Amino acid sequence: MPHPRATSIGAFALILSSVLWGTTGTAASFLPANVSPLAIGASTMAAGGVLLFLVSARAALAALRDPAARGWLLLGAVGVFVYPLAFYSGMAEAGVAVGNVVALGSGPVFAAVFEWLWERRGLSTRWLVATAIAVVGIALLSVSRHGDDTAPGDPVLGVLLALLAGVAYALYIYASSRAIAVGHSGRGVMGGMFGLGAIPLVPVLLVFGAPLLQSAQTVGIAAYLAVGPMFVAYLLFGYGLTHLRSSVATSVTLIEPLVATVLAVAIVGERLQPAGWLGLALILTGVTVLIAARQPPKAAAAF
Repeated sequence: MPHPRATSIGAFALILSSVLWGTTGTAASFLPANVSPLAIGASTMAAGGVLLFLVSARAALAALRDPAARGWLLLGAVGVFVYPLAFYSGMAEAGVAVGNVVALGSGPVFAAVFEWLWERRGLSTRWLVATAIAVVGIALLSVSRHGDDTAPGDPVLGVLLALLAGVAYALYIYASSRAIAVGHSGRGVMGGMFGLGAIPLVPVLLVFGAPLLQSAQTVGIAAYLAVGPMFVAYLLFGYGLTHLRSSVATSVTLIEPLVATVLAVAIVGERLQPAGWLGLALILTGVTVLIAARQPPKAAAAF
């Protein structure tokens, strides 16, 4: 059984990773219009995935050689490939705030479905209540209208792409938790899974990535997205996942769309109606309830 302090530190690591993730949409909004969201997603996950693999090569290779973990790493790598392409495309269509909220906000629901499908594992009443509160907040935030004259492309397509990103996100988080449960470290699992996911992203980057090299600013933004919200954030997330169940972890990271929305309003210039701000408050309430809860026993792997 994990020590309560380790659980608290794990939750704090998840919060830090969520704050970093929350900056992605705002950072990407400063890229020129000729930079495709596919290029942004591929460069972020491919470069970050390579970095994660390099800093944990020994542990990552050990996880990849283990038949008990390899299947989960391969399954998770599918999510790693799909997530950034759908996530950044969803934000391009629906806006930074809505894209973030729908993608990350739907994650806990899909994670719970995966836990039920593969483990027939029930969820605590506290988890259900806290996540329900947050999901109501997500719904309010999603329907709250953002800036009218600066509205992005097709909001419906954007929401659908964001939901696809939510499925992919929950898939690789759940697969990570299963590989960690086999006995591998969080760092090794992240390195192996994201290293695998980076391989099919490289061709996408080669096809769409040239505009990222047009100036020092575009290179700098791409580098930040790969190092901060990807490399550092997933190291923190891997640590947190060794102490928390995947459904709980994805619920705690609902703080990410909150951060993303605040930045989108304050910096990008997107606007929220009062219902949107109420949605933000509900998301924060749901996350707070989860963090304050005593988590279910989970055998902690070394990080």
